[in-house]
Amino acid sequence: MAAPGIGVVATAEGGRDLILTGEWTLGALAPRLTAIERELAAHAALPSRWNCLGVEAMDSTGAMLLWRAWRRTPPALLLATPGQQRVLGRIAAAEREPAAIPPPSSPVESLITLGGVALRVGRQLRDATALIGQLLLDLVHLGRHPVELPRREIFANLYKSGVRAMPVTALVGFLIGVVLSYLSALQLKQYGADAFIVNILGLGIIRELGPVLVAVLVAGRSGSAMTAQLGVMRVTEEIDALAAMGVSRSLRLVLPKVLALALVMPLLVLWTTAIALAGGMVSAQIQLDISYGFFFDTLPKAVPVANLWIGLAKGFVFGILVALVACHFGLRVRPNTESLSANTTASVVTAITAVILVDAIFAIATRHVGLPF
Repeated sequence: MAAPGIGVVATAEGGRDLILTGEWTLGALAPRLTAIERELAAHAALPSRWNCLGVEAMDSTGAMLLWRAWRRTPPALLLATPGQQRVLGRIAAAEREPAAIPPPSSPVESLITLGGVALRVGRQLRDATALIGQLLLDLVHLGRHPVELPRREIFANLYKSGVRAMPVTALVGFLIGVVLSYLSALQLKQYGADAFIVNILGLGIIRELGPVLVAVLVAGRSGSAMTAQLGVMRVTEEIDALAAMGVSRSLRLVLPKVLALALVMPLLVLWTTAIALAGGMVSAQIQLDISYGFFFDTLPKAVPVANLWIGLAKGFVFGILVALVACHFGLRVRPNTESLSANTTASVVTAITAVILVDAIFAIATRHVGLPF
């Protein structure tokens, strides 16, 4: 491969010939591209005759380099072969092409876009309804034939979604309790209302923060794993193989995940709530000098036990919701990796959004229940 070069020859008329040699291609230009650009810029400022007849090969990279050195205007004196002129002509034609202007949107196009979104949402709701209906039929079937209960799958999901999630939920719960207690103490200390930190921590963590925090963590951890598992089974056609063998995919794949999360989520809520309250107690003792005994004595009086049942009920509902969303998007994966990543992301986002919406419904429905006043 001949290296690209630039030679300067003085003419009898007092002008200059710039003689280009070598291969002006991407592979030949890449090692010394910066030096070639500087040399071209230095010669292009002076009137010269450009002689490209010695160039052995020229591609679009070399032509673009010359075109930029010429400041997008070909020189008056140019010696080039027909092939080189065609390459340079394509570069010039591309420069002259106007930028694509998107057509103005019309009301009809907006209506078509809205209709497409509505159809996609409708298909999602239809598939979700069909999945819930199939699960109900599976529960009826198991009621008649309890020996077919997939115990191994349920216990495996209980371990993966519950036991293995305990460390991260404990860590996050403890830190949330510390932060909430610290911020509350800064305000309560100004008004001499130190004792009310028990009310704030107890009501906020037991009723709201505990269930929502666990649901978000489980949606991001276990929900995404469930979607990815079912999606990979779709990509590798394992689900089709189960159907060919007469094995119900909902009974063996979906129902164990839903039952496992429905059982384990209230326990995780209880675990995370206790750890978060412990973190709040530690921070309150350091910030406000509130003893642990005072915290334990005041907590049952400040927070009625109904709040604990509301938190556990939220955990139960959130567990079913996260599992259903995860399985719904996992079964919608098409046999390609792009669909797998897109549906896993959609599963986590949809599950967290649904959890927040259902929590708002809980807050409205139980606004007169469990409050100390």
